[in-house]
Amino acid sequence: MQKRHFIRAAAALALAGSLGHAAAQDNTFKIGLILPMTGPFASTGKQLEAAARLYVAQNGDTVAGKKVQLIVKDDTGAPDVTKRIAQEMVINDKVQVLAGFGLTPLAFATAPVATQSKTPLVVMAAATSSITQASPFIVRTSFTVPQVVTVLADWATKNNIKKVVSLVTDYAPGVDSEKYFSQRFQANGGVVIETLRVPLRSPDVAPVLQKVRDAKPDALFTFVPSGAGSALMKQFAERGLDKAGIRMIAEGSVTDDDILNGMGDVALGVVTAHHYSAAHNSPLNKKFVEAFGKANNGMRPNFMAVGAYDGMRVIYEGAKKTKGEGGEALLNAMKGQVVESPRGPIYIDAQTRDVVHNVYVRKVEKINGQMWNTEIQTVTDVKDPGKAQ
Repeated sequence: MQKRHFIRAAAALALAGSLGHAAAQDNTFKIGLILPMTGPFASTGKQLEAAARLYVAQNGDTVAGKKVQLIVKDDTGAPDVTKRIAQEMVINDKVQVLAGFGLTPLAFATAPVATQSKTPLVVMAAATSSITQASPFIVRTSFTVPQVVTVLADWATKNNIKKVVSLVTDYAPGVDSEKYFSQRFQANGGVVIETLRVPLRSPDVAPVLQKVRDAKPDALFTFVPSGAGSALMKQFAERGLDKAGIRMIAEGSVTDDDILNGMGDVALGVVTAHHYSAAHNSPLNKKFVEAFGKANNGMRPNFMAVGAYDGMRVIYEGAKKTKGEGGEALLNAMKGQVVESPRGPIYIDAQTRDVVHNVYVRKVEKINGQMWNTEIQTVTDVKDPGKAQ
């Protein structure tokens, strides 16, 4: 039965692709936004949806003379649900674009749907390097983990950090973090004493942090998904790692702008690397942060939000070039786009379909009673090291 259902779905997707989305051209341009709106990663979905809606509010709900229809569905963070929703959106809703994808497994699960139906899939959040290689129809506007952790490894080497323990969440972005940070740090002459992993769902980092303390490194290098940094920071302090002289350096999701103010003073001084900070000092970003807060009860945008905002821009600009046509024409119109983003200048690499942008080393500071990831170093035009070989 399962096999028969799969064959039927595959045939329907292939038909949707061969029709070139002809039936969808009822003067609408449909964007299927698939997000984790409930469950442990609901904060990710909230940021992505808010930014996508802000872009539409600011730039109008028509593109190339067609009415933009944003169809938002909750995948609960479960890959099988994401894939099923994507199939329904392509076959029933006849969307021109699939977008969102708050976690790596969700993007991987949906890649075959994009390939079979020839529907561009815009990854606005997930960050494992190999995602764009899962389908020739994937375009990414978020970031890749190797982009940011290699920059952090270089900073650590130059700032008297010689020995680290690595602690990551055990799924693809965490594995990428561990691999690319360790490789670069060791190539620079540093020593990784130990590599530790905790499960994605219900991680208990307390006993692992005791191991870190016992190992006495100069710093703990860590990665956890967006939203999970508060618990890590709290336990880092409770286990007394800061008082033991162990610094924390991290992939930027750990000090996520969305939750940073709730972390307390233990986060002060933590150094991270990322492609965006709400504190980024540009007129465009100041307008973005202000407008986002105004539209969302004072909520601060995080890196997920900027990935969705820029993703909508890439979709809109692509649709203008194709006069609202989807399929391969839309995909090709997205490749090579150059965008001035709230994060700084970005472009979509035409070969890899991945985003190229600045990476910032940031330090948590308190300014006027608020916690911010203040940029202390900029590395420009960073391509994904995972594809640079």
